[in-house]
Amino acid sequence: MKLLAIDCAANLCAACVYDVVAKRELGRSVLDLGKGHAEHLMAVIAEALKTAATDYAGLGAIAVSVGPGSFTGLRVGVSTARGLALALKVPAIGVTTLEALAADAAAAFPGRAVLAALDAGREEIHAAFYDEMSVLTYGPAVAALAEAVTMATESSSVLAGTAAAQIAAAAGRGFDIGPQTATADIVTYARLAAAKGESERPKPLYLRGADAKPQAGFILSRQER
Repeated sequence: MKLLAIDCAANLCAACVYDVVAKRELGRSVLDLGKGHAEHLMAVIAEALKTAATDYAGLGAIAVSVGPGSFTGLRVGVSTARGLALALKVPAIGVTTLEALAADAAAAFPGRAVLAALDAGREEIHAAFYDEMSVLTYGPAVAALAEAVTMATESSSVLAGTAAAQIAAAAGRGFDIGPQTATADIVTYARLAAAKGESERPKPLYLRGADAKPQAGFILSRQER
């Protein structure tokens, strides 16, 4: 079975086709956009399918990164994955950015606990902790920086994600550090989704409300005519 994985959770607009039986990547396409995922995602998917020498009809599942990450990017990725899955009558499988980052870190440091942590601003961290067997034991949740430091220090865990250096600096000690990016390699999402199999329909993982909110004082009242 071939699985299509897509990721719009952060700056990348990425897609890859993965052979679940052979456990290998067949083709990928990745753009470093920052913004504008909606305008480019379908073209990125088409390029990944072309590179893999397959088409939509050859797909047996769709995987997608569900966050935490960019509000807009997550909506684009998840809605596209669900739409394709519905049209193709195949399952859609969600994978969090934190579990994907932790998986990449665990591959680099086998048999170690991993704290996957993304900088959420305001001295807060989007965090998930995985034990030595890669079993989730905390999160995904919003944690204060001090909480993340305590978790990392008490477990001597490997750190991964954009908050890794921040946690290490606040702890005042060295840690083994995996990827320090906002998202994992696209094939990691494919591998994790293949291992999960069919599950609930994916939905964006928003651990905190949007920072940008309407300013009520500038909302004009309706004028009666």
